[in-house]
Amino acid sequence: MRIASEGRKGIGILALLAMASWFVSLPICVAIAVFALLVAWFYRDPDRNPPSDPALWVSPADGKVVEVEREFCQGLGEATKVGIFMSIFDVHVNRAPFSGRVISTRYVPGKKWFAFAPKVSEENERLYLLIDTPSGVAQLVQIAGILARRIACRVKEGDRLERGEPFGMIKLGSKVDVYLPEGVRPLVGVGAKVMAGETPIGVMDNEQKAQETTQVHNF
Repeated sequence: MRIASEGRKGIGILALLAMASWFVSLPICVAIAVFALLVAWFYRDPDRNPPSDPALWVSPADGKVVEVEREFCQGLGEATKVGIFMSIFDVHVNRAPFSGRVISTRYVPGKKWFAFAPKVSEENERLYLLIDTPSGVAQLVQIAGILARRIACRVKEGDRLERGEPFGMIKLGSKVDVYLPEGVRPLVGVGAKVMAGETPIGVMDNEQKAQETTQVHNF
């Protein structure tokens, strides 16, 4: 089982503690080992295979769709927002919904309300990620929930992301919003279960743009 990079250090420390406690107390050793396995399960990073159709946008997170609505997005204008709630049982690695180049990242401190509470997208701790894609600029928002302790983003301005590629994670229950560019039609509704990097959440309406995704772009 592949482990997300954010969890490797902590799991390694727990493994060393378990080995050291073997010489002190077997019950303590077992308890630490079991905890290490639970932490490893939380940081699991399974392989994901994006759909073959290059016109499809994929989910950036595992979980349940809780919002699909038109909304004004600062810097983008009117856009279709798809909000995905991640429970503590979901894989918490976040993936790029489409190929493109990172324009910017911006961290905003805030509250830690439940990730499904009203106004959580505007009030909770969050990180904004703008990606320039062949369809236009898309915005991803990683939002911390009441249990979340850290938002991790692995990319920086100028980095290239491929569709389905991991770009970070949010520790424990949380939410990810994706603002689809104009010309990308949503394919999911509220209540749908989605998997990061695999489940289609949108499709490019313009066939010419869909063909362009098979070529190399300079953003």
